[in-house]
Amino acid sequence: MNEILKLDTISQFNTLRGIETLHPLVSVLDFSKMKLIPEARANYGFYCVFLKEAVCGDLKYGCKTYDYQAGTIVFIAPGQVVGIGNKPGNPLPKGWGLIFHPDIIRGTSLGYNIKKYTFFSYESSEALHVSEKERQIILDCFYKISHELRQSIDKHSKTLIANNIELLLNYCMRFYDRQFITRSDANKDILERFEQVLDNYFQSELIQTSGLPTVKYCADQLHLSPNYFGDLIKKETGKSAQENIQNKAINIAKEKIFDRSKTLSEIAYELGFKHPQHFSRMFKNETGQTPNEYRSLRFRYP
Repeated sequence: MNEILKLDTISQFNTLRGIETLHPLVSVLDFSKMKLIPEARANYGFYCVFLKEAVCGDLKYGCKTYDYQAGTIVFIAPGQVVGIGNKPGNPLPKGWGLIFHPDIIRGTSLGYNIKKYTFFSYESSEALHVSEKERQIILDCFYKISHELRQSIDKHSKTLIANNIELLLNYCMRFYDRQFITRSDANKDILERFEQVLDNYFQSELIQTSGLPTVKYCADQLHLSPNYFGDLIKKETGKSAQENIQNKAINIAKEKIFDRSKTLSEIAYELGFKHPQHFSRMFKNETGQTPNEYRSLRFRYP
């Protein structure tokens, strides 16, 4: 599995897996009808939505392996390296998939909004697990796209296909919201660990050498993808991960400001700000006061 296959087009994928190409930019897949191939790694030049309905082998994301369970949906964005093929002795795959090239959504509503579907950048372990009712909705979307692919291509084809893909992704966004809610206990544990990561960071030398912690740093410490981590934090707190990091810095700053032996510039540098002006702007945005105003008021009214 050293060589990485470069699959830039839908037809390349279809040819490899023995699937008829009905449209050059979109294909709906029935896994049970795909030609089995030896294990390999591939770099896709298109988006993938894979619904596996049974345990049927591993999917590799880079060097990580994820074992599908029933009713699991994994999303793959162009440029990701994914393991494909089957291990000897594994059962035949069962499920459905959708692959679509970025060109099919250019100039459409979906093309303008594709970045909001952040789950295309989630790790495989952060896959979407759907109920039977949700699974039927996903399959209905696949059917509508497949039906359109079997019609003669006309001036409406691109719009209808793109609209149905967008409908599918919007349902997936709703189901992910449900998944965040149903996993609230696990999410609270992540919030507590996030707070601990921030405490450790602000007490370490990293704050001096690297500045404020980034969202990616925090996500890495929690073994989550940045997008999944960011979406989870937003759902749980109502604020972005970046806003939570900034709030932590400001709360620490409020305590340090009481130490009048330090200048406000020294406090800014201690909190990882290279420029005190940046610290002052952020502080005022969060509190409505400049650091100097905050210090003066607190000492005037004990």
